[in-house]
Amino acid sequence: MSGAVLFIRKDLHINDVDVELLIGSLNLISLLGAALAGRTSDAIGRRWTMALAALIFLVGSVVMALAPSFAWLMVGRLLGGVGVGYALLIAPVYTAEVAPASSRGALTCFPEIFINVGILLGYISNYALSGVPAHLNWRIMLGLGIVPPIFLGICVLAMPESPRWLLMRNRNDDALKVLLRTSDSPAEAHERQAEIVEGILYAQRKITTTDASSDDPVKSGGEGTWREIYKPTPAVRRMLLIALGVQFFNRRGGIDAAVYYSPVTFKSAGLKSQGALLGATIAVGFAKAGFVVMAAFFIDKVGRRPLLLTSAIGSTVSLIMLALALEFVGKGSGAGHDAAAYLAVIAACGNVAFFSVGMGPVNWVLGSEIFPLRLRAKAASLGVAMNRTMSGVVTISFLSLKRAITVPGAFFLFAGVSALCSTFIYFLVPETKGKTLEEIVAFFHINHPDVMSGRPELEVGKNQGPQASPHANGKARDGNESLQV
Repeated sequence: MSGAVLFIRKDLHINDVDVELLIGSLNLISLLGAALAGRTSDAIGRRWTMALAALIFLVGSVVMALAPSFAWLMVGRLLGGVGVGYALLIAPVYTAEVAPASSRGALTCFPEIFINVGILLGYISNYALSGVPAHLNWRIMLGLGIVPPIFLGICVLAMPESPRWLLMRNRNDDALKVLLRTSDSPAEAHERQAEIVEGILYAQRKITTTDASSDDPVKSGGEGTWREIYKPTPAVRRMLLIALGVQFFNRRGGIDAAVYYSPVTFKSAGLKSQGALLGATIAVGFAKAGFVVMAAFFIDKVGRRPLLLTSAIGSTVSLIMLALALEFVGKGSGAGHDAAAYLAVIAACGNVAFFSVGMGPVNWVLGSEIFPLRLRAKAASLGVAMNRTMSGVVTISFLSLKRAITVPGAFFLFAGVSALCSTFIYFLVPETKGKTLEEIVAFFHINHPDVMSGRPELEVGKNQGPQASPHANGKARDGNESLQV
């Protein structure tokens, strides 16, 4: 959209406010998709929720490509936003629930990889179609958006359902078939099934001991209620703090301004021609897509925390460099002016590269793996809501912010937020590399016991006297030892 909007301005004669609304509305309306996706995925399954998201994307792309006016363009954009909300929630949840612990981080990065490849292809198509008449090129650019949802819809037919969702619905044989396909060995498949079942059974026992009424909206499979999120235990409260905090900083650091408004940034850096502006955005796209692949490679080897810290610190430095370079471009001249312009492009690419190596993919990995099964979809929807709200705030206000404090001032502000993000990660975010989802949940409960009962409230491995599973308790202890803050 960042490149297409250059031509939409000319064809539909829209102003800065319209541009902010067009770009930012997708992120805000995606809140609706995220809110619906949690309940939808619990009702019809993770797999068919992805198919529904693809259908919404498809309709939105067709409406935008054929839009006769700005109003219809907004209708298509809003439909696309609902699809974004669905996809951002369900893709990491599904991947985390299907993948074995040994490769969960890398596989959960794949949605972010494809998003970044899509952004890069969008930049390339913007450049390639820039010579087409203005009343056609942006329609072709947006119309190409029908290809990914068609591809996803075909792929869904061959994808298995989440084994955890199947076990929640007492479809044990179907779940075991999926686990056998997605585990490193048959022994691991049976072990994963036992851990998931134990977590579900514990959730049911907890509901019984808290005198849940017969009409409580908790299914027999252990699906939790919104009340457990709005009035959380200490353990769930810390899960929410980490997941929502990382999602907050993920967008408030200004990555959407760097991506959606890259032509505005590069114009401030002294690039004048349309070809130069679009070419520089392609460089940003290559940096973003390339480094998110690196994140997928390292996340299960190096871990989540090192990537997040590297990302936040690197983005802080890059944003400061970008702001200083833009400040000098506005005041300098001659060779110094040209050097500052090149530095601005390098710093902009560095910012998105550091973001993509950590904050971009890892926030979705954390949000999909730290919550218990009964709360995972609902908590993930809150994470998407935070992410999209902050994204909407940045995109819908950037041009106004630019007028108020200048482009360099805006990036100095984003650098300050990124520095705060580094502090948040260092003190609050634990390492979860190599642990099963059930072990991660056990870690939070061990370290944040239920103060009302005076004992840990474990999702897995809870000490329940002679009926407790020794194997599960061992797993919980291992998780407590190896999950580090």
